[in-house]
Amino acid sequence: MAILVVGSVAFDSIETPHGKVDHCLGGAATYFSLAASYFTDVRVIAVVGEDFLPSHEAVFKARGIDVQGIEHAPGLSFHWT
Repeated sequence: MAILVVGSVAFDSIETPHGKVDHCLGGAATYFSLAASYFTDVRVIAVVGEDFLPSHEAVFKARGIDVQGIEHAPGLSFHWT
């Protein structure tokens, strides 16, 4: 039985005293899906924008996560700073 994850697949820009990263793959559904994929099958449902590239989707696929529920919509993906 698979876990169905519904949530944000987004981009994060993070700055700490140790460094800064712009537009890294983030979002609660991303983190949960990747962690859960070590224990069971995972399916993710989320909406992303035109800036969500095949290389971003490949991160999910590399862990065997079912990405058929990721909808690509016009505009940009959610971005948290």
